[in-house]
Amino acid sequence: MVKERLWTKDFILIAFTNFLIYMVFYLLMATIAAYAVDKFRASTGMAGLVSGIFIIGILIGRLLTGRIVEDVGSKKVLITGTLFFIVTSASYFFAVNLVLLVVIRFFHGAAYGVASTATGTIVAQIIPDKRRGEGIGYYSMSQILATALGPLVGILMSQHMDFRMIFLISSIIAAVGFGVSFIISQPARKSAKQEVTQAAKGTHHSSFLESTAIPISIIVLIVGFIYSAVLSFISLYSQELHLEKAASLFFVVYAVMVIVTRPFSGRLLDTKGANFVIYPCLLFFAIGMYLLGRTDHGLTLLLAGAIIGLGYGNFLSCGQAIAIKGAPSNRLGLATATYYMFLDIGFGVGPYVFGSLVPFTGYGGLYLIMAAVVLATIILYYFLYRDKESGQIP
Repeated sequence: MVKERLWTKDFILIAFTNFLIYMVFYLLMATIAAYAVDKFRASTGMAGLVSGIFIIGILIGRLLTGRIVEDVGSKKVLITGTLFFIVTSASYFFAVNLVLLVVIRFFHGAAYGVASTATGTIVAQIIPDKRRGEGIGYYSMSQILATALGPLVGILMSQHMDFRMIFLISSIIAAVGFGVSFIISQPARKSAKQEVTQAAKGTHHSSFLESTAIPISIIVLIVGFIYSAVLSFISLYSQELHLEKAASLFFVVYAVMVIVTRPFSGRLLDTKGANFVIYPCLLFFAIGMYLLGRTDHGLTLLLAGAIIGLGYGNFLSCGQAIAIKGAPSNRLGLATATYYMFLDIGFGVGPYVFGSLVPFTGYGGLYLIMAAVVLATIILYYFLYRDKESGQIP
């Protein structure tokens, strides 16, 4: 039997568009807190709010888009979302005070939520059913590359260029994504009969959350909450330690570790079960956070990035697999949305909370405290799944 094609024109284009959207997200996420401090003399708490409010905007954008994407059509939503993304990316030039910067960040996050939900919907529609796991795996590499390149480019630009150049580059990247969205074909829609049948099956459930995905989503909320401290404050922390050069490579090392280990972690998840993978992931994440809090050398900083990639980076994909495998077949999309909405909440709340704690703990002390919280999360995971068969995906 001939395999259905995966690497079609539309698959490549939607993965590329997703990469561009995530690139802007990570480029600004790694630099915007420092911009708020340098430009507006913001406190660390306010800088954390500037960083984190973007994630709250994402959450709102995803909630609204998830309700209309099937009715309006995923391509129309993608074009609208990427256009909104350009407008909000360019709006940073007009942020004349801290309040306006916070407002722009919120709407930029909402635009990102709309655009990224559309790309995720389109890729699910165009990947052949029998190659869905393989296709999603390759598609997710666009996000991993952005995880490495976005912060790297952002930190290097913040060290050598004016912040206005960062906003210009972000706007250009967003514009390219908008242009590409026009040449992506509208995926085939389900027949009305199929849609009615699936809607009938789901009427007794929530329209926003999939209940079977909530336990693992609680864990990812906490894990994302902790990782937001790394993403938002690694630039300021490295400046404090005079390790800016090492920090510029932190996310590259992180991404390389994820790319190298993710195929193995996915295979182990399928063959050995969730517990065999999740416990080590959380333990490695805790070790990486501890090393980050204790670092005083560039090599230690990069080692922490590698171990965090081994732990946090693999937890994200394995956690999503758990959320999907535990859901009814007609609720897979909602299970994925539930998982990422909880992650968004953790990412959104984290920077503001941590920014308020930094004056009392310092950056290193904050990371050490978060290492202990990760260890506590291992215990929480055990109790959430203590009734599950050992080694089996919940």
